[in-house]
Amino acid sequence: MKGKGEMVLKSRMKWVGLLGIVLSTFSLFTHFFLAGFTQDAVSEYQSSAAAVTIFSWRPVFEHPDFSPASPLFRRLWGPVRRLETLHPYANPRQHYPDPSSQSNGFIFVRIQGGFHEIRNSICDVVVIARLLNATLVIPEILSTTSSKGISSQFKSFAYLYNEDQFIAALTRDVKIVKTLPRNLKGARRKKEIPHFKPSYLASPYFYRHHVLPVLKKHSVVELVISDGGCLQAILPPDLEEYQRLRCRVAFHALQFRVEVQDLATKILHRLRAPGRPFVAYYPGMTREALAYYGCAELFQDVHNELIQHKRVWMRRRGIVKGKLSMNSEGQRLNGSCPLMPEEVGILLRAHGYSWDTIIYVSGGEVFGGQRTLIPLHAIFENVVDRTSLSTPWELSRLYGREINVGGNYPRSPPSELKESKPDTWKSDGPRPRPLPPPPARLKYPHNIEGWWGWVAESDIEPESTVMELRTNAHKLLWEAIDYFISVEADVFIPGFDRDGKGHPNFASLVMGHRLYQSASLKTYRPDRREVATLLSETREQLYHANYTWLRSIRQHLRKSLLDGLIEASTVVKSISFLSHPVPECSCSRQDSEEHASSSRLTHSQAQAGGVGVVHRCPDWMRSESGLRSKDKQTEEDGDEDEPTSESFFGYRSGNRVEGNGEMMSKEAILLNDQEELDGGER
Repeated sequence: MKGKGEMVLKSRMKWVGLLGIVLSTFSLFTHFFLAGFTQDAVSEYQSSAAAVTIFSWRPVFEHPDFSPASPLFRRLWGPVRRLETLHPYANPRQHYPDPSSQSNGFIFVRIQGGFHEIRNSICDVVVIARLLNATLVIPEILSTTSSKGISSQFKSFAYLYNEDQFIAALTRDVKIVKTLPRNLKGARRKKEIPHFKPSYLASPYFYRHHVLPVLKKHSVVELVISDGGCLQAILPPDLEEYQRLRCRVAFHALQFRVEVQDLATKILHRLRAPGRPFVAYYPGMTREALAYYGCAELFQDVHNELIQHKRVWMRRRGIVKGKLSMNSEGQRLNGSCPLMPEEVGILLRAHGYSWDTIIYVSGGEVFGGQRTLIPLHAIFENVVDRTSLSTPWELSRLYGREINVGGNYPRSPPSELKESKPDTWKSDGPRPRPLPPPPARLKYPHNIEGWWGWVAESDIEPESTVMELRTNAHKLLWEAIDYFISVEADVFIPGFDRDGKGHPNFASLVMGHRLYQSASLKTYRPDRREVATLLSETREQLYHANYTWLRSIRQHLRKSLLDGLIEASTVVKSISFLSHPVPECSCSRQDSEEHASSSRLTHSQAQAGGVGVVHRCPDWMRSESGLRSKDKQTEEDGDEDEPTSESFFGYRSGNRVEGNGEMMSKEAILLNDQEELDGGER
């Protein structure tokens, strides 16, 4: 009986074990089966979770209630009144027929360069296609081709921009197709298509008399653009409509692809979540720009060597014509070097922005890394960038599915190899003979990878690895996000406005876009030469400056709101139209009853503001509200800044060093006296 019970028990245990195995197998099979159908649901869950993700940014504010009605708020964040009547208007104003049904052929374009160079080039090639009555093939962005290690789910142009939006927005301007016809594709693969490498700012004459005949003969030409612009910025008066076409391309047709647009919008909402305005700051400190202008000595240790190494390479290529060794301090005083983050922080604090102001650092990577931004973090509590306002998953989602190219994992040093002596030393005559040379120092791969290896090994810039090429493509997406946020920022201030070739850079495009879209938003354009002089005057007591120096800084920043436009209209516009697209792409909006009495004033204001003669907006653009009433204008013109009880770098927070309290009454009043009413934005 006992043996029979044990057998029954063992039998039951076997069945239970078998049942467990079956259930486990079924569960595992179900898990893998459902995993393929739940990716979208998981993505939606992660997207919703990202909205409540705890980011690295913890905003710290001194005054939770920041009143927009205060005089100080209006001075720091309010609109520039002389530019309030300026509105975007890029529609054709003269006879402008639709593109002809009979095209002269196809224009295929390959574009090299960074974000701002790509954007400038695309606008130029659209104008060229219209000028030559040609059909434009969607441009190929060389840094985003699949050979650079990016995801294969994106085509070149579509990696950054929305192709369908681009084609639809320009339907009445130029014919655009996504690919060449099949017969021309074969000719391109065989390299039978004639190609041109137009010079920077080539004239319309070049395209009409050199490119057009070849286009008509072969029905297709290829343009290779590498300098960020292939058509001159200032076109003849009879081609003024082509300038407005540039604006329609840059500010309406070129929309980022949906994933980039969505993430940029999320980051912007997170920036505005505390209910505070924010400043967008573009450092402009790239290795190429620092090398081009000879600003190596602004940095120390290996960063200095890296900049000099780049300058050697640029001189060999003919990009730089000057000396190899430059006086960086002289360049800085001359305004040829970027403003350091610490200097920009001092300018903003001296102008009146409190230590809890939100500062968004834009423009990709800063040369020197986060160490360069430490002084700015010390001056302002809430310094953020895209990485502190988004999750790694959100950023990686932009890239798509990328293959693992290797090289990401640390490798152990190889074993030391014994070098065999040359046979000549074994058979070289009778003794005594000279000793052989000492063996060369062993070079391990982990010792020669990266800048710490090639700077000392060679004067030639090393070839980019696949990972570096992939990172360069990622930088385009990072700068697209920063571009979107900088255009929408309440205040924008650049540290530098030139790139590594002496051309207008990312900041110039942002300032041009802001001037077109919302001209009255505050966009500071500090004169770096004057700022360097002001900072040098009080370098010894920079953090305890007197009220006279602070007043000079405030006057300079206020005047830069309009004086910077004058310089842009005379200097920058001649090499980059999109950096100053007025008055061609803008109009002045006024009420009809006020127009007759104030047209003369508006004209003088426009001239003073560097926007030229502005076209009057059509009737359908005028709103009922029009300009602000005279009563409101009189009230706002009489506003003065509220007296501040803080010193220049004084803090009221308990965990910060208290500033000295000498600016309590008399100096505070002197800082906020009648000179505020004479500022540039009034």
